[in-house]
Amino acid sequence: MEKNILHLDLDTFFVSCERLIDRRLQNRPLLVGGTGDRGVVAACSYETRPFGVHSGMSMKFARRLCPEAIIIRGNSSIYTKYSHLVTQIIKESVPVFEKASVDEFYADLSGMDKFYGCYKYASELRKRIIKESGLPISFGLSANKIVSKVATGEAKPNNQLKIDNGFEKDFLAPLSIRKIPSVGTKTYQVLRNLGVDTVKVVQEMPLEMMISALGINGKTIWKRAHGIDDPPLVPFHERKSISTERTFNKDTIDLHVLKTTIFAMAENLAFQLRRGNKLAGTISVKIRYSDFNTYNKQVKIPYSSADHVIIPRVLELFEKLYQRRLLIRLVGVKISDIVSGHYQINLFDDTEEMINLYNAMDKVRIRYGELSIMRASSMGAKTIGRFQNPFSGEPPILLAHRKQ
Repeated sequence: MEKNILHLDLDTFFVSCERLIDRRLQNRPLLVGGTGDRGVVAACSYETRPFGVHSGMSMKFARRLCPEAIIIRGNSSIYTKYSHLVTQIIKESVPVFEKASVDEFYADLSGMDKFYGCYKYASELRKRIIKESGLPISFGLSANKIVSKVATGEAKPNNQLKIDNGFEKDFLAPLSIRKIPSVGTKTYQVLRNLGVDTVKVVQEMPLEMMISALGINGKTIWKRAHGIDDPPLVPFHERKSISTERTFNKDTIDLHVLKTTIFAMAENLAFQLRRGNKLAGTISVKIRYSDFNTYNKQVKIPYSSADHVIIPRVLELFEKLYQRRLLIRLVGVKISDIVSGHYQINLFDDTEEMINLYNAMDKVRIRYGELSIMRASSMGAKTIGRFQNPFSGEPPILLAHRKQ
């Protein structure tokens, strides 16, 4: 059976949402992100790109490049709402799909060409999304995820493109090597030093030369340049929650100990989200008193993986929940309603310094262990930690005292 993999990408998603809310922003240069000089651009409209503006740069520099741009502080709850809407439409329309991020999807349409025609079906799905959400969306359709993703990029803005089976290599050949997924800035510089500018040059190179220059990544790029790399589609039924609990050796009413433990739990869970490229939409706190009565309280939040969003809400929930003033036997924190998505959705309040701090702390934890670096407020709860990636696909390790 011939494979047909569809890639859907909502065009300039944050910008498009803002334009739905305020039609006066149509066709005007728009920056979404932190509004102060130390803020960061979370998204930018196509009108700003000829000026050299791109997401992730400092807002101050972006304003200098495009002074006529309108700057809007983002509203992640609005974007979450529209992401849910599009996800539901896709879920109702295709047999298997993967949600790669809040605005990017893959769907396996293999076999549907016998009944309806994959390209026609994908076109109807795109029209339905545009009609029901009001958002522009582009798609690419081919035999694998990589070619479909590149095709979507070439189709943008708000368009569609099909690459027929057997024509993947011809389609990719004239494109810049930067269009290949996994070719970042450093890899691009290495390839440029080798005289590589287009995908066609890589197609003409021996595989051994690419491996010699770039290691295992060279093999991946070589295969993708030939349109033969085929990563699996991960169905959208991912893990929906992660949690951690602490049963104290001795029941306690020490607020400092309790808050330190809760703080450390929230900090660790937020790190697990960032490590797995996930975002959470619900936070809950659990308390079990010495009389074994157990209480829970939860709150919805805009999708986030940021310490400065999650930790204050966890502490706030604990304050509301802890009313009986009895000795506490156990506390726990759970984050749920988890979706794929990168930390950039939280950039609206963040400064470059804060983002760099998160990145630096996470790199240290990944390399040296979760307990190698922590905030001062967590120092009294040093044993909080998961010691494994909860999103690795492996089942959780069962502790000795739990039933197998």
